[in-house]
Amino acid sequence: MSYTKTIGILGGGQLGQMMAIAAIYRGHRVVVLDPAADCPASKVAEVIVAPYDDENAVRELAKRSDLITYEFENVDANALDSVATLTNIPQGTDLLRMTQDRRREKAFLKDAGIPIAPYQVIESAADLPEEISQVRVLKTARGGYDGHGQVVIRDEEDLKKARELADSAPCVLEDFLTFEMEISVIVSGNGKDITVFPVQENIHRHNILSKTIVPARISDELAQKAKALAWKIAKNLQLYGTLCIEMFVAGGEILVNELAPRPHNSGHYSIEACDFSQFDTHILGILGENLPEITLHAPAVMLNVLGQDMQKAISYQKEHPKAHLHLYGKEQAKHNRKMGHVTVLTDRPDEVEEFHL
Repeated sequence: MSYTKTIGILGGGQLGQMMAIAAIYRGHRVVVLDPAADCPASKVAEVIVAPYDDENAVRELAKRSDLITYEFENVDANALDSVATLTNIPQGTDLLRMTQDRRREKAFLKDAGIPIAPYQVIESAADLPEEISQVRVLKTARGGYDGHGQVVIRDEEDLKKARELADSAPCVLEDFLTFEMEISVIVSGNGKDITVFPVQENIHRHNILSKTIVPARISDELAQKAKALAWKIAKNLQLYGTLCIEMFVAGGEILVNELAPRPHNSGHYSIEACDFSQFDTHILGILGENLPEITLHAPAVMLNVLGQDMQKAISYQKEHPKAHLHLYGKEQAKHNRKMGHVTVLTDRPDEVEEFHL
């Protein structure tokens, strides 16, 4: 059998798995690089088993691929740069480096005229205020996800923890916002054109995404404002592939929180609810192919399935046969580990209960 392209993916988790499926449907061959031989993507693609910073392994991936993409931002940009002459890297490494460091990311957003929460760079504990005058959140400049690597500073005890964190790594200190809702917008680009997905409403529990509602329950005016900001960011980046922009709704304003330079947990609903998923448009985008305008076929709710939710999710799908259950094939169902998701097509989102409250 002949394939159109061989696509290399750095990372073989669930995002790599779903990217690979979207690519395979289009007749492409996929090779992933991941430290785990039994990673989710191994169910659908060849695997090079090695750490992400193993330059020899990344070189092998490059030699076997017509182009390389990545499933998450914590891969090694230097290793990717080292193979730039061997294969095509449509997304480049500038966006990767920028989203790996909150200092760079916030500077980019500020320079682009994107509204963000007030912040300051903290290089060590000496840069932190001596007293608490308002609630703020300290986040490490690099790394950290699902609430890791951050401290909400409300009192002296929190400030003590913040000083320890600031002395361990460079950080950013943000004003803690009072907001009505967290939303996100998925966009995909092919280097010149951009397509925008519906605005998503996100509900977190213990700093982990629990439920996404589409379309977000906000006014048309705010939805258009959010989409316009997402489009502006993507255009400024000359985006290839899929990008998720996380935002806050604060009164009549939309403030951008963070960028994720790849398909995102909050966009999984698009597999069933849209005519093209975020993974379809990622593959089309990195290949430089034409991008479709996205149509939402039906309102949807996406529920995350964590390790402790596996039996609930399986029972839910049996009781609700119209629900779409996706399990990622991870070997161990650890507490708070993302094991899958369920998508329900419904215009009654409040009736779809989260697995973990």
